[in-house]
Amino acid sequence: MTGNEISNTPETGSRLVDRFIRVQKAFTTLGGEVHGTGALAKAAKLDDSTTSRILQSGVYSSFFERVGHGKYRLGTTAAHLGMHALAHAPSKDESTHEILEELRAATDGGLVFQYMLAPFAGAQRQCIDMAVGESDLVELGMTARDILSITRSLRTGASGRTILAYLPEAIQDVVLAEPIPAEAGPGIYRDNDELLASLADVRDRGYALGYEECMPLWNSCAAPIVWGEAIMGTVLLLKPATIMPEASDTVIEATKTAASKLSAKLGHLSEPMAMMFGS
Repeated sequence: MTGNEISNTPETGSRLVDRFIRVQKAFTTLGGEVHGTGALAKAAKLDDSTTSRILQSGVYSSFFERVGHGKYRLGTTAAHLGMHALAHAPSKDESTHEILEELRAATDGGLVFQYMLAPFAGAQRQCIDMAVGESDLVELGMTARDILSITRSLRTGASGRTILAYLPEAIQDVVLAEPIPAEAGPGIYRDNDELLASLADVRDRGYALGYEECMPLWNSCAAPIVWGEAIMGTVLLLKPATIMPEASDTVIEATKTAASKLSAKLGHLSEPMAMMFGS
């Protein structure tokens, strides 16, 4: 019996589960939608025959779907598990909103936004809450369209780049292939190599700084909201460039603290069974 064969020992069940999970993760590693048995086997570090058996068994439970001869994609059961996992993301309530208000107070009245990953609309983010005090966003040069359209892109702004930095490379490639929003600010990263370098910097530092990226005359600081090792969203502090030409250590630490508190909201939950984008 070779090392890749499934034996009839008591360990068979756990080994089979492990291999099944490895094949699932192979889809997120490879990116894209449809893959052949050989590519999935290589990514899962299994032989072709073992991978084929796993894929065929997974078709019956809708974990995988067969798309043509020897081609597969993730199925509806995987998506269903992903939806259940993502349902535990922090939502807009009194306790999470208070964290945003605390950040606003700690930074002398900055505009604070909470964005969460919105994978079912593609690799994008969605604003789910904000703490802006009595500010009129229209008078500040922001419109609902700015918040709901320009800021959806993960390649735009400190908040977008913060999320993008922690996503798998295959998903990053999809985002980098997207067009830059026409309304983006002058500080937007237009060169993909520079953008990728900025993502490495975000991972090293644990936060991102943006200078007129989403819109002119506004600078920002963002930090990630995470669930275990999975990126879920980000907290963004926004201030006029005339008031905050550079983010101070106080601003950076306050933003990171707010993100940590929101991440802790997920800490009491069990680990997700499946994440739409993997880790």
